Amino acid sequence: MLTTLFRLELKNAFRSPTWKQNLWMRILIVFAILYFALIFLSLGIGAYYIIEKLELGDPFEVINRYVLYYLGFDIVFRYMLQPMPVANVQPLLYQPVSKKTIVHFSLLKTLYSFFNWSHLLLLIPLSVVLIIEGADSLQTAVWAAAIYLLLLANNYLNILVNQKTVFFVVVAAIVLGAAALQYFDYFDLSLYTQPLFLALYKQPALALLVFAVAVLSYFLSFTHFMGQMYLDTGLAKKAEKTIAIQGKYFERFGKGGLILKNDVALIIRNKRARMAVFAGFFFIFYGLLFFTGAIEAYDGVYWRVFAGIFVTGGFLFSFGQYVPSWDSSYYSLLMTQNITYMEYLRSKYTLIQVFTAVTTLLSTWYIAFGWDVFSYVLIGALYNMSVNAAIVLWGGAYVRSKIDLTSSKKAFGDKNAFNYKSLLLTLPKIALPVGLFALVNTYLGTSAAKLSIVAISLVGFSLRPWIFSKVIAIYKKEKYQTLKAYRS
Repeated sequence: MLTTLFRLELKNAFRSPTWKQNLWMRILIVFAILYFALIFLSLGIGAYYIIEKLELGDPFEVINRYVLYYLGFDIVFRYMLQPMPVANVQPLLYQPVSKKTIVHFSLLKTLYSFFNWSHLLLLIPLSVVLIIEGADSLQTAVWAAAIYLLLLANNYLNILVNQKTVFFVVVAAIVLGAAALQYFDYFDLSLYTQPLFLALYKQPALALLVFAVAVLSYFLSFTHFMGQMYLDTGLAKKAEKTIAIQGKYFERFGKGGLILKNDVALIIRNKRARMAVFAGFFFIFYGLLFFTGAIEAYDGVYWRVFAGIFVTGGFLFSFGQYVPSWDSSYYSLLMTQNITYMEYLRSKYTLIQVFTAVTTLLSTWYIAFGWDVFSYVLIGALYNMSVNAAIVLWGGAYVRSKIDLTSSKKAFGDKNAFNYKSLLLTLPKIALPVGLFALVNTYLGTSAAKLSIVAISLVGFSLRPWIFSKVIAIYKKEKYQTLKAYRS
């Protein structure tokens, strides 16, 4: 029966009426998968030799030292990005198919997820390199299998606790906190966990305990979903408590304050919106790749401009680029209200600016790396609050991605979010400031290059009314096509 269900799932994918409509998006996803697959393969082949060249110690011991963080960041990114297993359950419940089979099918489907099989592209080449360098073949294979089983345990643990945001916050805080404490030489948790992972190599029998943990995580998820396999309970919509949002704080923004209030309520109440904001929060730590000198290829002033934009632009890139798709479920109603496009855009613009300012405040700890480093954060924030905020709203006029706020997809999983116009409008977000900085820096020096970013940001602020008028004209032109896309 499981074979039949998998065959029907495959047919459903190719026979779907949206298959051709989503073809370009699927092609982009394939290229993204190939890109990350290449990264995993490169790390698998080169990690041992990179550690050896940097003289960090015995490569295998160093790898085991950082397995803890690999597992920790894996579950954090799964929570933010990995879609939950979905099956069209209701028709199956009327058929002579056992509930156990349906649940097993839904859980086993996750093994085909990129979040699971991609790790094999790292572990298999790494194991081959370890064996070539003298490690025992059987012990290395058992060690790699045990690590992969822990990653599968992450997969099913993520399924089990996916609706519990508190769990995600706690795990993320522990992982990031442990990494920060180790980086600043206060406390190194990896020194205590390293012997545990080394033991999986030295004592292969311990892999049986890891296997038991993976099996336990699977059956805990299985039991959880079995308890919801009823048409009148598990599949029914449940009443949930909501948080009241006081309107007096938004009255100062006029009619646009209503839109602003709805956006704040959406972020507080809806998981998909919250995950987009959380994803933007993690952009803050992206600068560590560029500001610390940890990666030699990223050690340069041009990369620092790039990092400054990303560090402060997390909300803009993760949430802002999906405006107005966040309103797609009630966009038709919105078009009937006595609210102008200008008021609508100003509310979104204000929201992006506020969150960018908050992100900048949360990034002040980059001062620890020097005022020069923090200056790139500040100019990135200024550019995001002026030019990029307007460009995001401009690009949103072409995005007709309907976001179902009740679905299990992650915020980045919708199909129609990209087209050639919106892709072209993403170039000025990064290419324009970096290109301008590089040009001025070549002839006038770094200080003048920084001032050029500040100048273009101030120009962006002054041209806001003109930019808004152009964006409004596009919104009006695309209005009916957007409404049609949101109704489909």
